[in-house]
Amino acid sequence: MEENLQRGFTLIELMIVIAIIGILAAIAIPNYSAYKNRAFNAAAMDDLKNATIAQEAYFVDETTYTNNTSLLISVTYGLRVSNKIVFTIVSADNMSYCMKAWHPGGDASYIIRGPGGSISKY
Repeated sequence: MEENLQRGFTLIELMIVIAIIGILAAIAIPNYSAYKNRAFNAAAMDDLKNATIAQEAYFVDETTYTNNTSLLISVTYGLRVSNKIVFTIVSADNMSYCMKAWHPGGDASYIIRGPGGSISKY
C-alpha cells in the first residue's frame, strides 16, 4: 500500500488567509491615516501654544508684539517649531498678534489671536 506523504495547504486555505489579511489591511490603513492626521494637527496646535508664550515673553521685554518669526525662534525667547510645521505670524502690533500654523500632512490649519486668545481651526 502506498501512503500519501505530501503535506501542504490547499488552495482554499491559502485564499482564506489572503482574504483575512486583506480585511485586516482595509481596517488598519484608514485608522493609521487618521492617527497621522491627528498627530500632525496636534503638533501644529502645540507650536502655536509655544509661540504664544514666546510672544508674551517678547512683549514683556519690548512692550510690543513682533512680526519677526526669527526673533521668537532665537535663544532668548526659545520658540522651537516642530519638523515640517509651517508657522507664520500673520500680524502683530503693540496691542495684539495673530499667528497661524499647520502641517502639510495634516488636514487642518490653526490660528490664534492674542493676547489671551484660544486656538481655533482656520
